[in-house]
Amino acid sequence: MAKIDDLKVKSDDELSTELGNLKREAFNLRFQAATNQLEKPARVREVRRQVARIKTLQAERSRSAAK
Repeated sequence: MAKIDDLKVKSDDELSTELGNLKREAFNLRFQAATNQLEKPARVREVRRQVARIKTLQAERSRSAAK
């Protein structure tokens, strides 16, 4: 899977920045959905999954650093 491989090469700061951007985008998408202005409903799912990928990677890194 290319998406997770792209994330693995990023530093912790880059992951945190991207996570913040994705959370902001998720908020905007929820707002658009509530006002019936959402153009791409599938994007909500993509953003949610990308957030989960980043959080999983961060958790793996923190567990390995704790050992």
